Amino acid sequence: MIEELCALEKTHTWDLVDLPTGKTPIGCKWVYKNKTHSDGSVERHKARMVAKGYTHEYDINYEDSLAPVAWLTSVRSLLVVAVIKHW
Repeated sequence: MIEELCALEKTHTWDLVDLPTGKTPIGCKWVYKNKTHSDGSVERHKARMVAKGYTHEYDINYEDSLAPVAWLTSVRSLLVVAVIKHW
């Protein structure tokens, strides 16, 4: 968990700000997973901090707290279409 927190601080994942009056923060939780080798032996233990997304309210804090994610296959498909259409 300490390694994860240090990595989040190092990459400036978030900014610590004061909570506006009358607002409630979105919580987070830790998710733990064991990474394994192909033979099943444990390679390392991993901890991730994730937001409790089920507490978001659309048009209030949904867009501000989640970053859009692009799938690599989607980007490749878009590039293929752009090349075919000579865009």
